[in-house]
Amino acid sequence: MALPAKLQNDLKQFQRLQQELGGAQQQRLQMDLKLREVTHTLEELKPLADDAVIYRPVGGLLVRAKSKKEVEDLLTEEKETLEVRVKALERQENHLRERYTTMQQELSQALQAAGVNPATGAAEE
Repeated sequence: MALPAKLQNDLKQFQRLQQELGGAQQQRLQMDLKLREVTHTLEELKPLADDAVIYRPVGGLLVRAKSKKEVEDLLTEEKETLEVRVKALERQENHLRERYTTMQQELSQALQAAGVNPATGAAEE
């Protein structure tokens, strides 16, 4: 049995939403990982002496930092930026998840109304 065009279109939109949600989850996980790394690095800097020799990455190079404070300031700024980005990605992910759940329920009802079992995708007899 062929599905109505609107239902086929809705299914395509649902698949796109699925991909978008997966991408948002992946981005948030990457930002979380970077945030944990920066936080860990800041913790590792704490016990070092103020005059300790510290190198920081600049592009593909490691350059000697002027001071421990310079590196701490850079990392603190990066941490704050990452925290904001993670929160924004969490909001986006939650919004997409809500849309996904709603659309999933609507599609399930529409498929049942069209005589298709949503669990198997087969036409019911």
